[in-house]
Amino acid sequence: MLQNAGQSPDETETMAPEAIRQTLHELRVHQIELEMQNDELRRAQVELDVARTRYFEIYDLAPVGYCTLSERGLIIEANLTAAGLLGVARAALVKQRISSFILKSDQDLFYLHRKQLRESGAMQACELRMVRHDGTPFWARLETVGAHEADGASVLRLVISDISERKQAEAELRIAAVAFESQQSMMVIDAAGVILRVNRAFTEITGYGAEEAVGQTPRLLESGVHDPDFFRSMWQTIDRTGGWQGEVWDRRKDGEVYPKWLSVSAVKAGDGSISHYIATHYDITARKKAEKEIEALAFFDHLTHLPNRALLQDHIKQAMIASRRNRTFAALLFIDIDRFKALNDTHGHDKGDLLLQSVAQRIRANVREGDTVARLGGDEFVVLLVGLGANQDDAARQTEGVGAKILAALNHVHQLGGIEHRSSASIGATLFRGRETSLDEMLKQADLAMYGIKISGRNRFAFFDPAMHGVALGKAKMEDFLRRAIRENQFMLHYQPQVTVDGSVTGGEALLRWSRPGHGLVLPGEFIPQAERSGLILPLGRWVLEAACSQLALWASRAELAQLSIAVNVSARQFHEPHFADEVLAILAQTGANPKRLTLELTESLLVDHVDDLIAKVFKMKAAGVSFSLDDFGTGYSSLSYLKRLPLDQLKIDRSFIRDVLSDANDAAIARSIVALAHCLGLGVIAEGVDSAGQRNLLASAGCDTCQGYFFSRPLAIDDFERFALRKRGVVEDGWIGDQSLGRPQV
Repeated sequence: MLQNAGQSPDETETMAPEAIRQTLHELRVHQIELEMQNDELRRAQVELDVARTRYFEIYDLAPVGYCTLSERGLIIEANLTAAGLLGVARAALVKQRISSFILKSDQDLFYLHRKQLRESGAMQACELRMVRHDGTPFWARLETVGAHEADGASVLRLVISDISERKQAEAELRIAAVAFESQQSMMVIDAAGVILRVNRAFTEITGYGAEEAVGQTPRLLESGVHDPDFFRSMWQTIDRTGGWQGEVWDRRKDGEVYPKWLSVSAVKAGDGSISHYIATHYDITARKKAEKEIEALAFFDHLTHLPNRALLQDHIKQAMIASRRNRTFAALLFIDIDRFKALNDTHGHDKGDLLLQSVAQRIRANVREGDTVARLGGDEFVVLLVGLGANQDDAARQTEGVGAKILAALNHVHQLGGIEHRSSASIGATLFRGRETSLDEMLKQADLAMYGIKISGRNRFAFFDPAMHGVALGKAKMEDFLRRAIRENQFMLHYQPQVTVDGSVTGGEALLRWSRPGHGLVLPGEFIPQAERSGLILPLGRWVLEAACSQLALWASRAELAQLSIAVNVSARQFHEPHFADEVLAILAQTGANPKRLTLELTESLLVDHVDDLIAKVFKMKAAGVSFSLDDFGTGYSSLSYLKRLPLDQLKIDRSFIRDVLSDANDAAIARSIVALAHCLGLGVIAEGVDSAGQRNLLASAGCDTCQGYFFSRPLAIDDFERFALRKRGVVEDGWIGDQSLGRPQV
């Protein structure tokens, strides 16, 4: 039985029922109020738990790292993000020094950061490089503020933000800014084709300032050289492929039209649409000028300005086609100046050059407009007569008449710079119609006819006689002697040093010598032509390669000579052999020579035929490390298209350009142009025939890398060459040329 507090049982028992009911009601109301308060407390606890969970989720999963540090810099607490940034489990971070996660070179920055915090009491921020537990560095921004814990302990609240991407972007922007102000002219163009920005190089090249160009379109620079279709095709290519590059002619502000190499790239937005275009270009005026000069060298002899061998061969091929179509005869005349070497030896090369120029003028004056007069080299000229009619006898009479006129003209006295010189010539000729006889065979026939005159008295004209047994017999004997010499190993290599402008010997050119019993040392000019004609150049060329590579292998074992290289001249006949590249690689493997120390010198005559096969072979050997030099550059088929396709390492300036480089402005200009072209193409340059300090100094001032010639040394036997290579630079600069008993010509 319920009773009120303070009431005794007796009193409760004596209470009226109404009072009891009232008391019970009050108790129930009180109970309900207590239950409501309990519910409210439970809800508050749940909300507190939820808030605490949300706080820890926000704290732990924040995009930045949070750490609490003691005054000594120990980590008291860290969120999950901080643990992830530092590459350590959160529990393992506790009590570690925050400084252990800062790159050593940036420790001073952190020390200064804490010092500023202590002194100012205000929040401090700095940027430095931190390092993860695995050693990976990253850029971070630290924001630190002082605080107190509930127990009153002083702590530091640290926020760590990874700013690596921002730093990378800033670096890329700086690089882009530097690149934009490069030596190349640059334009930034919007999608509508309006210029937004230009750099300083643009102003220097075009003459237009930024204020004049910005807001205009690239049509500002148009020269009128290209039609609208050219630019329409260019922009279609850019929009389709994302870029275009090529040669364009533009106009400067002053009206000058100039060539440039233009490259345009499209910049795409996030949705794939084009937002901007970046156009870069550089002025190629100097390069085009050099190309023009070199192109002239490709087809014309620089001394006489007559067509050279390459252009002659092209004219002969055209004459073959025309004579076959018209069924008419044509003729080749092979002209050799009598006793030309005696003039050179007696009065010098300058008088010899004057004679060659005089001979060229007289021959040209005695042929028709449509005929061709060419200089093959030295004192050899060729005349191509075309359209001689369908009757062979008439064609022969016309040819003989032209030959007689040329002989008469050449027999007159030549005035050679203060001296009078009387000269004569020997002329051999052959008739042809269509392609009945090959080009090489026709030249050989005319050459044989001329040679027959030489050995029978000179100063005459004669047609090729198939029955020239005496000539054939002499050549056959020479061929037999060569075969025996190869079989009995009568050959040796001499080496002419190749020297840099600072006097260092980089290597030598291998030059063949024949130690012929009973005749002494025979130079290549006396036997190489017959070796070429007979095919013996193939085994002879292989011997030269084997000997040179064996020498490289020997040098490799001597530290003081291991860096020397050897250049070997390769004939067209060798190179056109189907397996020549494999043969070279096999020789390198057999001898153990380092391919990087071997340079093969290609003659420009190689570029006339089978160019694709040549390029394939060069690339195959280049892949193994062999270097390539284009020999006698400028005297043959110097096609710039082949220079771009061939993986050359070096151009070799022919001695004919060096001989008068100090006295002939044209020769000096040609030499400088070749050096400039080579450097534009990323090639080295070597000049041959450097016989004086003046020549060496002029070439050095033009930027020529390497020289060879009698100023440095004649070709040397191997022991003498090795001694020369080890000489001090000061001695080399004295122009030591050793024993010159073999004479001046380098062969």
